[in-house]
Amino acid sequence: MNPSPLSGRTALVTGSTSGLGAGIAVALARAGGHVVVTGRTRTRGQQVVDRIQSSGGSAAFVAVDFSAGAAAVRELASAATRAAGGRLDILVNNVATLIQPAPTADVTDDQITDAFGVSVITPFLLTGLLAPAMAQRGDGAIVNIGSIAGINGAAGSALYGATKASVHLLTKAWAAEYGPSGVRVNAVAPGPIATERNEEFAHGIAPILQRIPSHRMSTVDEVASVVTFLAGPGAGNVHGAIWSIDGGTTAV
Repeated sequence: MNPSPLSGRTALVTGSTSGLGAGIAVALARAGGHVVVTGRTRTRGQQVVDRIQSSGGSAAFVAVDFSAGAAAVRELASAATRAAGGRLDILVNNVATLIQPAPTADVTDDQITDAFGVSVITPFLLTGLLAPAMAQRGDGAIVNIGSIAGINGAAGSALYGATKASVHLLTKAWAAEYGPSGVRVNAVAPGPIATERNEEFAHGIAPILQRIPSHRMSTVDEVASVVTFLAGPGAGNVHGAIWSIDGGTTAV
């Protein structure tokens, strides 16, 4: 078995200065990839880069504020490609707006605009900017980060669920669009993940966990390992899949 399945490959992970995004960046680098870490805070981004490099991996940081709109996304595509040495083989669309559960009637216009702007329009634009070059080379992998909220309906999660359902549909549409040119597009749909933020709300998540087969949250490493697999050669004929990582939530 090849211990470095992503050796010689380059990857961009959006929103990767902390949490799941940082875990994915570390996992891709551990698999041999050169990873471009992105986010608003240079200090946190450099910490992720240092973490990767201290373990013998290769990474660079590109600062971006995804809430700044299309111009920022276009600049990121150019800057990340340069930081990757002129080509990107893997794109992980991870960045999303954190949305607290709320009744639909209480959601503001600004929250709707921000949620779809960051969580849907950003991956839409970034894929449109980067996938054609992959298709021209006949090789590439895109992994979108969805959610079980985009599969199962839940009171108070209409806005977040709508953004993630959009990501799931985009995954399938892009698989149809770019798959014939050798670009594989897939997604993961995690349930609750044991990030620092979710650990703070563990008391609220606990009742949910009692209703699922595993009775626990997924770890960052568990989700990152599936993303790494989908980005690598072992998933060479996987196209348009939505992989649930949820302890059985969507199965029972």
